[in-house]
Formats: sequence, C-alpha cells, structure tokens
Amino acid sequence: MPKITVLPHHEICPEGAEVDLDSGSNLCAGLLEKGISIEHACEMSKACTTCHVVVRKGFNSLDEMDDIEADLLDRAWGLEADSRLSCQVIVEDKDLTIEIPKYTLNHAKENH
Repeated sequence: MPKITVLPHHEICPEGAEVDLDSGSNLCAGLLEKGISIEHACEMSKACTTCHVVVRKGFNSLDEMDDIEADLLDRAWGLEADSRLSCQVIVEDKDLTIEIPKYTLNHAKENH
C-alpha cells in the first residue's frame, strides 16, 4: 500500500501528513477521504486547476497526463514540471510525496 506524504500547507495541512492509499485509488478522492481538504471546485471532473499538486517524489511512477490535463495545468498557479491535477492521478504501487501549492485560481472556496 503506497504511502502518500503531503508536505505542510499553511491552510490545508499545516503539519503535513502521511496517509496510506490503495493502489488504483484516485489521489484527490483519497486525500479527501483521509481528511485532507484539498480544493476541488469542479468536483473532480477535469474542468479546473484547484486540485493542482506538485509531485516531489514518485512522479515517474504515474501514468502520463492527457492533453486536456496538460492544457488545464498551463493555467495553474505555481506550475512546475512535476505538476499534476490530483483528480487525474491514479496512485500506483510507489510512494508519493506531494506539495499543495500555496494558491489556486479559485475565486471562491467551497466548503467540501
């Protein structure tokens, strides 16, 4: 069972966290189930960038992103080479370390 390390984020996860997710799990949904309230304004339908994460460890273990995800990420705040939309990441058998960017382009936060 892969371990997901979430680096500290000033609002969402101030102390950081480590959670175990099953292989084949959706990263965004898994984080939400474990109590990490990552933003997901489009309800994980691949229509925004609010669930943007930077994969600091384990990026190469993930499936390649499709063109729609890549186009959306071009609009994300703090885009890096190892950025992904967490709603499109399927956790494989490798541990991941992720960083949630400080800001999103979401104009209004939802109470998810």
